[in-house]
Amino acid sequence: MPVTASQTETFLPFMRDVTRCEQSLQELNLMWRIIEASAKMNCPTEAKTILPTMAATRTGFSRLERELVASLVNEKVNNVLTELGTKAQYVIDIVVRNLFERTADVGFLATDRELCSFVAGISDHPDPQSAIRLRLREYRNKYTVYDEILLLDVHGDILVQIDPSTPLEHSRDPLIAETLASDNYVETFRACDLRPNKDRALIYSRRMHHPETGAVVGILCLCFHFEQEMAGIFASHGDVRERSNMLLLDGDNTVIASSDDLWIPVGATVPVNRDRGVDLQMFCGRQYLVSTIASEGYQGYPGPAGWQGQVMTPVDVAFSGSVGAALGDLDPEVAQGLLAHAESFCPPLYDIMMAAKTIQRIVWNGQVMTAGQQGEMLKLKTILDQISETGNRSNELFAQSIHDLYQTVLASSMRDAEFTSNLLVDLLDRNLYERSDDCRWWALTPELRSALAQPAQDAATIEKITGILSYINGLYTVYTRIFVYDRNGRILASTGDTEAREIIGSEVDETTLSNVLALRNGQDYYVSPFSTTALYDDHDTYIYHAAIRPLDDENTVVGGIGIVFDSTPEFLNMLRAGLGNKKQMAAFFVDRSGRILSGTDEKFPIGSQLPLAAALLNVENGVSTSHIAVHDGQYAIAACTASSGYREFKTSDGYQEDVIAVVFESFGEVAHAQSQTGGSQFVLENDSGNSGGREYATFFADGGLFAIRAEHVLEAVPFGSVLPTAMGGRPEQIGVLSLNPEQSKSFIWVFDLGQLMRGTRSQPDASSQVMILQHGEHTIGLLVDELHAVPQFRDSQITHTPFATGGEKALVTQVIKANKGQLLIQAIDIERLFLLLANPDQPLPMPDLSENEQLRAAA
Repeated sequence: MPVTASQTETFLPFMRDVTRCEQSLQELNLMWRIIEASAKMNCPTEAKTILPTMAATRTGFSRLERELVASLVNEKVNNVLTELGTKAQYVIDIVVRNLFERTADVGFLATDRELCSFVAGISDHPDPQSAIRLRLREYRNKYTVYDEILLLDVHGDILVQIDPSTPLEHSRDPLIAETLASDNYVETFRACDLRPNKDRALIYSRRMHHPETGAVVGILCLCFHFEQEMAGIFASHGDVRERSNMLLLDGDNTVIASSDDLWIPVGATVPVNRDRGVDLQMFCGRQYLVSTIASEGYQGYPGPAGWQGQVMTPVDVAFSGSVGAALGDLDPEVAQGLLAHAESFCPPLYDIMMAAKTIQRIVWNGQVMTAGQQGEMLKLKTILDQISETGNRSNELFAQSIHDLYQTVLASSMRDAEFTSNLLVDLLDRNLYERSDDCRWWALTPELRSALAQPAQDAATIEKITGILSYINGLYTVYTRIFVYDRNGRILASTGDTEAREIIGSEVDETTLSNVLALRNGQDYYVSPFSTTALYDDHDTYIYHAAIRPLDDENTVVGGIGIVFDSTPEFLNMLRAGLGNKKQMAAFFVDRSGRILSGTDEKFPIGSQLPLAAALLNVENGVSTSHIAVHDGQYAIAACTASSGYREFKTSDGYQEDVIAVVFESFGEVAHAQSQTGGSQFVLENDSGNSGGREYATFFADGGLFAIRAEHVLEAVPFGSVLPTAMGGRPEQIGVLSLNPEQSKSFIWVFDLGQLMRGTRSQPDASSQVMILQHGEHTIGLLVDELHAVPQFRDSQITHTPFATGGEKALVTQVIKANKGQLLIQAIDIERLFLLLANPDQPLPMPDLSENEQLRAAA
């Protein structure tokens, strides 16, 4: 959302760099006014020819001053709000995705036959309560997101719980009646007598049925460790600079989790900004920039009613700190090429660049108009010197301001890309954490343990096992196949298509079998490397394995269970969800070698190598980094984060499989042979000894710096003033130009200097200019890439080039040694240029345009 003029004034005091820029602009604006006034007072007659140019310069400068400051403020404010919005979106998305898994957990566990039998009172175990408590603790040891699990009867009496710190006997909480009356899960977040030591508890409950009659016999309650989970999210995605606070709000805009509870405490009601507006919000006597994002849901699960992610940053610190040194570390050719795409990735930056070039052209024209003037015009010498000096200062300031805005845009984009890659790898670790939990829990299924403990399995047993696996797979659709194998690795039962590939009776590979047989206990698991497997239709994926042990012997392995993760769509969904509506971004999961596990760009398929810099592939676990690179023929930001695990997954459970999330944000196609017109190597040094020398108009063309005697140059106009026409018999003729736009009576041909020199047509852009040249009775327009300066050079600095003997077509006959010989400027021979363009036997005719073409040219 654009920042208004009044809002610009509000934000300016908090942006020291922009304030300094504004002051410099105002000083230069005043200088232009003084120069114009001096010319009017001291030499009005002599200055008559340049006063319109000076007035145009002053007017353009005033406009650019306002636009530049407004653009800098607007870009900085929107960059901050975009960053806040991205983080707020991720807070609520991560929470909702996590809680979606909890709804699946409570639905599945509430149908567990052992638990249902216990609640129904039909268990034949000598100490059923201890056995069930042990089973629930086994569950909690794998799904560590829970801090309490309870079983209740229909009257609210506690049958068993796993948290010994808060022993309970009975509950009168309304969730009991609500759960018993519902055929779905019930989500509760408030104070609850089931968690007496907490101000609020997040509980997922579901009613349980008699395993034989189907009657409702009790309730399962899974208590989510909300505080611990939010602390982990804030630690992973919070502001390391501690300039913003990440919050989770309820539907009443009350804080239910805060990354800094001393700053903004839980229970506080805060202002929100759901409309992405730029207005400041007041909280506790301090003004904040705020972004608030509501849940969009996940796979049909809406999330807790009204919950919102929010990030707040005080305006007095929002714009402080370094924006980095992205441009300083960037190859100049890449920096210049990327800047050519400013119109697409930062329209305000592009507008300022174009406005600055307009002023540069006006100043350049003013210097050209007075070049070589003698007699009374010498009175203008001081004025002209001031114009030249102030013009140079203006160009330097514009260049620095454009550089600062460019740096701000790139730094913000790089932070956003890094944060996106961080989220993506976090989503992956969190998702795969659930897979490691699932395989270990299902390996504890009593029916599977009992069946595989038998010396052999008959058809009825295999059918029973298949039924159990099919029931599980029906609930957990992130797996394409769940299979069970014996101690020898022979697959006994499987879900999915088992006939086409003859899965039943086949064997798991020796490496997998040996690793599964070596698993020490029910907490251990094994993951096959990400590779092609017949169990996933000859595609690449992970398969999670856990050992199956007899019910009465935890030390013996009688087989294993394998769950085939549907990685192709699941990984792709993660990547797309993390990118959201960022259309210019592409994302990938790769391993340490750069091999692709998944990607949003079909040009880089799974299993192929993603071309990445070594610095990205070697990034440390949990660390994000970014740089600007060329990717797939595009200028792009490349950002990545290496996985660091989630909870005990990949951190303390012994499993190590680094995955790197890579994000590319593309800005436009690589422009080959870019003219480096903005480099410091082209800045002319002041040399007082050049005073009184010959004046040249310098400009860029075909990647080089050229010069033409200033006395032959009338002025320069933007290429947009050229009227294309099919007339003309030479390939270098690209159009016509009106010398008197108001009357449209006089037209000249415009020629392409680039094509004259290299033989191929130039591709004009917004920087392209047309220099109007006059020699004798002929006047032409010459297309060049960009204007440079109007300096003076001594004869001693000018030398003939050895290539000048190449005949009339050799346009460059002299070389100017500027900056003490460090900068060479090619001087074009004006006579040879006009001879080349006009056949001596048939002089170049003036364009004879029809009335319609004249009207089009004037328009």
